Amino acid sequence: MRKYNLLFFSALLFLFACKWSKTPDGILKPNQMIKVMTAVHLADGSLSNIDAPNGDSLYKHGRGRYVALFKRFHTDSTQFRKSVQYYTIHPDQMEAMYTEILKNLQDKRDSLNKPVPAPKPKNAVPKK
Repeated sequence: MRKYNLLFFSALLFLFACKWSKTPDGILKPNQMIKVMTAVHLADGSLSNIDAPNGDSLYKHGRGRYVALFKRFHTDSTQFRKSVQYYTIHPDQMEAMYTEILKNLQDKRDSLNKPVPAPKPKNAVPKK
C-alpha cells in the first residue's frame, strides 16, 4: 500500500511540476509573436529616422505604420498589447523569443550590408 501512495504522489508532483506551454486564447502564439515583434522593431527603427519638428507628425506617421503592420499579421493593437503583457510575466518564454527576434534583425542587417557584385554587361565585346 505504501508503494502505491508513493507512486500516486510522485505522479501528482510530476503533473504539477510540468510547465504547460499552451498559450491562452487571445494571445499570439510564440512563432507569430516573433514575427510581429521583429516587424515592430523594424518600424520603430524607421520611425526614429523621421525628423519630426513636433510629436504630432511622428504620431501620424507611426500610427499608420503600426496599423498596416498589425493588418499584415492579422492582429490588432489590443491583442498585441495583451500578448506583450502575457509574455512579460513569462520571462523565460520572452527571452527565448527575443533570442530569435535578435537573430532575425541581425540577418536583415547583414543582408543590407552584404556587398552587391557589379553587373556584367550583356553584350560585351571580348578584348583581343
